Amino acid sequence: MNTKLLTTQWQRLPEATVRALQIVKLRRYLREVVLPSSGYYREKFRQLGLKADDIRTYDDWARVPFTQKSDLLATPEHPQKSRDFLLLPDRNRLARKPSTILRAIFFGREKARRVIEDEYRPIFLTSTTGRSAEPVPFLYTQHDLDNLKTGAERVFQIAGSTREDKLLNMFPYAPHLAFWLAHYGSTTFGNFMASTGGGKVMGTEGQIRFLKKINPEVLIGMPAFVYHVLHEAADEGVKCPNLRRIVLGGEKVPDGMRIKLRNLALELDSHGCDVVSTFGFTEAKMAFAECPVPVEQASVGFHTYPDTSLFEIVDPKSGEPVPPGHPGEIVYTPLDARGTVVLRYRTGDCIDGGLVYDECPNCGRRLPRLVGRISRSSAVQEMQLGKLKGTLVDFNELEHLLDDAASVGAWQLELRKQNDDPLEIDELVLHVHKLNGSDEAQLEEDVRHRFTAHTEVQPNRVIFHSAAEMRRLQGVGSEMKEKKVVDHRPAANSAGLELNRANGEENTAWRARNKMGNDTLNPIESGRNK
Repeated sequence: MNTKLLTTQWQRLPEATVRALQIVKLRRYLREVVLPSSGYYREKFRQLGLKADDIRTYDDWARVPFTQKSDLLATPEHPQKSRDFLLLPDRNRLARKPSTILRAIFFGREKARRVIEDEYRPIFLTSTTGRSAEPVPFLYTQHDLDNLKTGAERVFQIAGSTREDKLLNMFPYAPHLAFWLAHYGSTTFGNFMASTGGGKVMGTEGQIRFLKKINPEVLIGMPAFVYHVLHEAADEGVKCPNLRRIVLGGEKVPDGMRIKLRNLALELDSHGCDVVSTFGFTEAKMAFAECPVPVEQASVGFHTYPDTSLFEIVDPKSGEPVPPGHPGEIVYTPLDARGTVVLRYRTGDCIDGGLVYDECPNCGRRLPRLVGRISRSSAVQEMQLGKLKGTLVDFNELEHLLDDAASVGAWQLELRKQNDDPLEIDELVLHVHKLNGSDEAQLEEDVRHRFTAHTEVQPNRVIFHSAAEMRRLQGVGSEMKEKKVVDHRPAANSAGLELNRANGEENTAWRARNKMGNDTLNPIESGRNK
């Protein structure tokens, strides 16, 4: 791949040409890489009576069934289920390829073997976190790492980085895509970057110490954690006049959060700071960025890479594709991945502006863009707020509602049983750190008014806390993702637990229990499709 594709071939092509070229790349990818190496998808295509060359249009592609998170989760009967999605090529087939034979003739057999290994032998791992009962590992080959570097460089390019920028990376050290994408982005783009490892490694004090020493132009991290660090730094009178951009990943970034982060940057003597959000997920092995716009301006969407990633938007209920610009669930297919590969992957993320192909009104690139607010479809949960009648609550809406409130700082929604009695009714308790010296009675009235205007529920209680107490409640520095929704009901049911996961509660036991044998880690030497 070549980063120049962003500024030459792909970014100026009209929609019809982009979609046609993607189908050509998809058909070749299926024919030459996926179907020969994936027993799982080869069987799916056999059952449908499909071959790679049958995929001539998007309608043809829509005949292929979706892959979902549940397809990858281990079961007692199949404890290594994620291994089904690992490409395990036949070494003899690869050795017979004309390109391999020519390489062996001109450069030697060892060079030919090494090229095959770089393409297919897994050497790196990231893992899903916090949204499933058991984290799912995704394996990378050297080919995938090269793709990750290119994709990360593109994020830096679209987000407006320059080689002169000094970056402070506050993502936690973990097998988590966000940290490694930031790492490879800086090394490939050529920036100076200091990585703190997040709160678990250096704590809030360590982050502030680096902030003062480096005086970075760009700050990178998860929204809630960056907010807490900047809030503490502002309270301490720290100055960071060079700060001009905050790049966020790992969580949604409501408009209200952008404004609060910009205002905190101003308190640090920044002369103007953009807030850029990224959209990434483990299954894609890369992320996609917005181009910078003022925080008061609506986001222009996430710029995708049509040469490596095929996005579809489908109706969340029917699964049918929707036209460009229509809301729906995001479905992802890679066009050049190795290692762990999922096709037509339902992300569970819904976007209200859909996928558009027109020219970006801000930067002028004509890359496909995911536009509008993204929400987790699984974050709509049924809470029993009375003994007889349930109420449907969209926690995505509540998150925007609270982050957009100017006087609300950090917050947490707590579900609990009245008097901690399992047979009693549910309670919704809102924990808040207030900003700007707001009057508590007035702020509580404003919050209750917002709930009434946007939802059918109200918090039973609103409890105000100091910034330090809110950090403790949210698990800042001790959790991978800060806890914004917690379920403290005795004997909480599985739906309540899933609510926590869908809203970012970290599963600290991230290590995958799917123990992989040598055949998984060395598919060229011993792997065979079954």
